[in-house]
Formats: sequence, structure tokens, C-alpha cells
Amino acid sequence: MVIHVDKAVDKKTFNAFKGALRDLSDVRFSKRHRCEWGTWGLVAASQAASELMLETFPDVRHVYLASGSCLPLRPVKELIRYLEARPKTDFIESATTSDVLWTVGGLDKERFTLRFPFAWKKHRFLFDKYVELQRRLNITRKMPNGLVPHMGSQWWCLTRQTLSAILQDPERSTYDRYFKRVWIPDESYFQTLVRLYSLNIESRSLTLSKFDFQGKPHIFYDDHLQLLRRSDCFVARKIWPHAERLYTTFLDDPAGAIKGQEPNPGKIDRIFSKAVERRTKGRPGLYMQSRFPNEDWENGVTSAAYSIFEGFSDLFENFEPWLANATGARVHGHLFAEDRVQFEGGQSTFAGALSDCAEIRDYNGRMFLRSLIWNTRGERQCFMFGPRDRQYISWDVSKDPNAQISVIAGAWAVPLFRSNANFAEIRSEAARLQKIESEHLEVLRSIYTKARVRIWTLADFLEAPMEGLQSVIDEITGKNMRRLSEAPKMVDLQGFAQFLQNLKNQGMHPYLVGDFPPDDNYGAPKQRPNKPYLVR
Repeated sequence: MVIHVDKAVDKKTFNAFKGALRDLSDVRFSKRHRCEWGTWGLVAASQAASELMLETFPDVRHVYLASGSCLPLRPVKELIRYLEARPKTDFIESATTSDVLWTVGGLDKERFTLRFPFAWKKHRFLFDKYVELQRRLNITRKMPNGLVPHMGSQWWCLTRQTLSAILQDPERSTYDRYFKRVWIPDESYFQTLVRLYSLNIESRSLTLSKFDFQGKPHIFYDDHLQLLRRSDCFVARKIWPHAERLYTTFLDDPAGAIKGQEPNPGKIDRIFSKAVERRTKGRPGLYMQSRFPNEDWENGVTSAAYSIFEGFSDLFENFEPWLANATGARVHGHLFAEDRVQFEGGQSTFAGALSDCAEIRDYNGRMFLRSLIWNTRGERQCFMFGPRDRQYISWDVSKDPNAQISVIAGAWAVPLFRSNANFAEIRSEAARLQKIESEHLEVLRSIYTKARVRIWTLADFLEAPMEGLQSVIDEITGKNMRRLSEAPKMVDLQGFAQFLQNLKNQGMHPYLVGDFPPDDNYGAPKQRPNKPYLVR
């Protein structure tokens, strides 16, 4: 074993460490280099340690590169037997830049064509500015001697023949000079040069190392014990320094170690893929610290389907209980009314300790709806909405594929018709409500709308109210349900046509109501005319 200790470690600590291993005859310490992430020092340290290894231990056939945070998962004797069965095989990830999909940070080919004299972590400003300058001046470098750049994991296991050929290459000074200005050369130096000399490359690492979506390595803790066993790999990194259970199991307990299987980290790739997906996307409709309050970072606006009814409770008496009976869904009143939240049955609190207090709801009303749907997953939620309610959820529900929105435009005029207010007040309120609903309908008709939206004018809906109700119910319950046999009771609209005419006469045109005919027969059964017939 040859150990390299970072030059940043103070001399006293290094000497103490070296002295503690003095009694081991097969341990050596190589020349120390300062190792910063993404810089040449990591390659120089590997070169110095490899040269000392090949020079000091002539019987070594394979050289295995590992880090101080690596942990052997299988007995070293098994690794020796495995490599003895493959004496001419080099294990190193080595893929061209066009085939590498794991690069993170925006630099893949440019890491070879630009110069990087500044450390990315310590001198980020200088790093970025120098990259920008080179791009602006169109400065590029060519690979020496026609090398084809390759990339891969820095944890390799190479044969003596291949490693010595790389280190003793007559052009090594040329290659070293070039790679000293490559970004993250420890992932490309050996990976590129191995292609010149290796007789048999298996482009994979015998070390299990996983990275998250930001390119940072996963850290393994005690609760990853079974996961590491399933990988069948010889070595894993990074291990938490205080994961005592892992160290005890794999180092001190031979029975707990992995034995006799071909290394196959692919067994656990599915688990890591799910973890990355959960970290980056989360669960639909659940807002997490990693995405809140960033707009459109959510994985779905809400977590389940729900329905919004606009104008129905104005046109039909006791519409909410009728809808609940017809669909079996949970039907609320106006959840976004100005005075209070109208939960089903007049409850003061609802699932997830949601309060009916309007002030609490309006503190973050958009999240109020998301919380309501999340807290009631598995149960269809329906609620009433209209121009008298708070309008801040208009865009949210319109962009939500889970939303089913049914609108009877102009139905807000019915409560005004039935009110006992002065006509001047009615005219002013009608103009206000029509303006609000008009803006809401523009949102629902936007190109960004993903909700399922049905819009009728009041006049169109009254032409065939049962057909409109049936289409909405079918979408909630499924089209295999039986036809509606009972309709909700419609309010008395006798005189409504004249009411609309009075609004027009006062200069307020209720155009959202639709083309309302000048008769007063809505709400009353229509008389079918007798069919003519012949008598012979």
C-alpha cells in the first residue's frame, strides 16, 4: 500500500500518522502534493504514488486507486482472486465526451479546449471571468498528438503494464503540460491515456460511487448497509466517518461481507434514480423547501383531481347537497368567499387543521387550495366559485391539469335580480361583477390553460340545463354511471328578462349573460305545440 497525504495537512499530524504505521513493512508514503478539487494536484498525487508502488513492489500486477473515504465491502483476498483471473484487464471508466451524460456544470468539451489556471472552488470569480474571456476571444487548444479526450470516474484499477506505459511515455511531459490546464483532470488524464496502451479495457469502476443531480457524491450512512450489500462491489465511497456499523460489518465481520458475486452496481441504480427524482421533482402537489416559493418548480400544482363550479349555486337552490348526492364527492361552498371559508356542513376546521378564518386563508391563499387537495387525497373535492370571491387562484387553477372548471357565465346576475336593493346599487354591482368575471374568463381561455374548462353563457345553459349537468357529472363520476333522474331545483326566474332589459336601459350591458330572449318562461315547464294531423 502506498499512501498519499495532502500537503495541506500540517507536518505534526502527518508525522504522527506516519509513525503510527511504522511497523507495517508493506506501507509506503509518497511525495505530497496539494490537492484541490478539479485541479492538477490530484493527478500529480496519483502519479507519484503509482511510481512509488511500481518501483517498490515488483510483484504487484494491478494497482487499485482508492480514497481515504472508501470502504472495502468484500475481503481483499476476493479482490486479489478476481484480478488474478483477469491479469490483462484494466478497469477504468473511459468514454468520449459525446457519450458522457453525467457531466454537471455546463463544461464538457470545453474543459479540454480552454485553459483553467484558477481553482473553481477557491477562485470562482476568476475562473468564470477567464472562461468568459476565452470564449469572447475564441481561444481554443488542441489535444496533443491527436489524442481523443475521454472521461470517467477517477477511481480506477490498472495493470502494471498499462500504468507503467502511461508513466514512462516519452511524451509524458507534453501530456502533463496539456492536462495541467484541463478542468477536473483526474476524470480525464488516465481515462484518455489508457486508450493508447491498454490491451483490454472494461469501461467500469470496481468502486461504487454515486452522485446526485448536482454532481455531488452521495454519502453512505449506517442505514445504507443492506443497499451496499446488494451492490456486490469491492469498494464503496463516500462513507460517513462515523458510520461505525458499516465499518464493523465490512471490516471486522467476515460473515457480513459480500462474497462471490460479480460487481453489479446497476442493482441499486433504480433506487438512486428514484431518490434523485424525489429530490428534484418531489411528489405531485407537495411543496418542499427545495422548490418553494419558486414559481413553476412544483411537480404538479395539486396532488389530485378536483372540480370547481361557477354560477351553479346562484342558479339552483341547495345545489351543494344535490351535487354531493349525485357524485359522492365532498362538496364545499365558496371556499374563497370574502367573509369566511365555507367548508362542507359549515365546519370551522377541515382536514389538516385548515381554518375557516378568511384572514388566515388569505395569508397564503394559493397554498390554501394546494393544502386542501393534499390533505384530502383519495377523496374528490368540489367547491363553488364566482366573481364575489377572492380571485387570486384564477391562474393557479387554470394551469392545473387536475382542475375541472364548469362556468355558467353571467349567473351572478340572478342573486342581483332576486335582491331587494336599490336599482342604482344593483347596476353598479352588476358592472363590477361582470368586469371581474370577464377577466377570469380571459384567464380560463388563455393558451396557458391546462385545466378542463366548460363555459356556458346563462342563456345557453338554460336552453338545456340537464344536458349541461349530465356532462359535468359524467366527467366526475365516469360515463358508465346512469343518467340523472333528479335535477336540482332552479330558482324562479319569472321576470328575469325584464330585469336584464332594465340594466340595458340604465346603460349597463350584461353581455356575459348571453342572448337572453325577451320572455319570462325560464324555470317553468315548456308546453309542446300540438302536432297537426289529418282526418279522413
